[in-house]
Formats: sequence, structure tokens, C-alpha cells
Amino acid sequence: MADRDEMLQIDLCEGQVRVMLCETTATVQRCADIHGSTPVCTAALGRLMTGTLMLGIMMKGDDESVTVTLKGDGPMGSLVAVADHGHVKACADDPRVDLAPREDGKLDVGSAVGRHGRMSVIKDLGLKKNYIGQSELVSGEIAMDFANYFTVSEQQPSLVALGVLVSGETVLKAGGLLIQPLPGCPDEVIDQLELRSPMFADISREMTYAPIEQLCRDWFQGMNPKILERTPLDYRCTCSRERMEKALISLGTKDLQSLIDEDQGAELVCHFCHGKYKFSTEELRELMRNAVKKGEAEPE
Repeated sequence: MADRDEMLQIDLCEGQVRVMLCETTATVQRCADIHGSTPVCTAALGRLMTGTLMLGIMMKGDDESVTVTLKGDGPMGSLVAVADHGHVKACADDPRVDLAPREDGKLDVGSAVGRHGRMSVIKDLGLKKNYIGQSELVSGEIAMDFANYFTVSEQQPSLVALGVLVSGETVLKAGGLLIQPLPGCPDEVIDQLELRSPMFADISREMTYAPIEQLCRDWFQGMNPKILERTPLDYRCTCSRERMEKALISLGTKDLQSLIDEDQGAELVCHFCHGKYKFSTEELRELMRNAVKKGEAEPE
């Protein structure tokens, strides 16, 4: 069994199909530990992170990243995940929503997220303008929502399977699969993939029986699967004191002065890792002076 989270980029049928297959168990466990999430919220955040990691792997530059936001009408509120080439972080408005399982015994992710709303994808390519794509939520179960996004916003028909198997506070298995027929892919190859799709439906449970390399061989037998690249995956937050200083400056001098006068300093908490950054009144004064001097904030 794999001892670390990993993304496999796979070629099928001599370049006719692109596949991404990954395990994200430790990454999802880290997220659950940080947020103290309930099983259904762990499943939702885990599926979102896994799908976002697939988008992140497609980014080429070192400074490029992708942010995926789900705004549904469920009790979790907004869910956000940010990924680059192998690292991801995530948060939700309320990660402690607890719902009864569905009638089939599975976690009711669709009700937690909501079945109506929008998925937005912002790709930061290091340019002046970011790429922004949006699509409607179709189920709130997240895998179908990613598939819909690829079809609607990127005109790329895709099969997406995402799964998180949870027992109490423990993530037993988590992972995902993305299959994209490339331009010119013959209909008979697409038909083969559709025939095999029931094998991918409960991906996290399948991963309890075999590592992802073995699943790749089993699922795509006869389609000449070749692993092109492996990328280690982990949960990583990029917050820092410098970023928090920029967030304070962005408030403007009026709100900064209010913090100095009324609150006797400030404490900022990162949504993604719960890291705390304290600023004394004098530090806030110095921050404001420097911001005005550099033209980053307007003087009163």
C-alpha cells in the first residue's frame, strides 16, 4: 500500500485518453484534524480538495494556483479549496454540520453542500487577469459538479469519481479519478470507458482493497495504461505574518485606526490552518505609517 498521498498521471490507448488517479487519505485527515469536521463535512471537504488537486496538477507554472469555491444552499455554507502543483488547503463556513446518513447508508454530502448554487473556478496564472469559470451545481455531491464544470466551462467531457471513506474522526481512504477523452478519441474507446465506469463509482472503498497502481492496471486492462508522472500530495497552508499585514492594510486607514483606538491591537486567524497572528497597537501604528509612506494606504 502507498505510504503517502500521490497523484498518478496516466495515458490510455496511446494518447487518446488522459487519466488522473490519486490517493488523498492523509491530506483529507489533516484537513479534518484542523477543522474538527464532522464525517459528512470531512467527506465534502475531502472530495472538494481531491477535485481541486486535479485542477492544480494541470497548472504548469511554479507560481500558478487554482481556487474552487462551492456556494450551495446547504448548511455548510461556502466551501473553498486552493491548490497548486501538489499542495492544497480548504475551509468551510461551518465544517461541523451533522446530518443523518442517506437511506442507502452513505454520508449525505449533497444535503450538507446543497443541491442548488454555483461552482466557481479561479485560475491564477501569474498574469494581470485571472481565468474565471462558473457552472451551476447539479447535485452537491461534488464529483458530478466537477464533471459538469469541465463540460460546461472547459468544453471537455469528463468522468469524475471522488470518494472519502470516514469512520468517526478517522479517514479510512480518500481519493479520486478523472478521465478525459482527448480530441479524436474513437467512439469505441469512449464506449469501453462507459462500460467500465461502474468499477469507479465507489472509489474510496475500492482503494481499501488495492493501491492505486493496482487499480490502474485492473480498471484499464487492455487499454495500455502508462503512468507518465507521479506527484506527491499534501495539505499545506501558505499563510504568513506578511500576508496578514497585507490583509490589515487592505482594510484602509479608517478601520486600522479603529483597531488601534478601540480594540487595543488585533488578532487575525487563518481560515485554512487556524494559525493566529497577533499585532500590538504599536505594530498597527507602524504598519499604517509604512503603508501611507509607500502609497499602499491613503492618509486620513
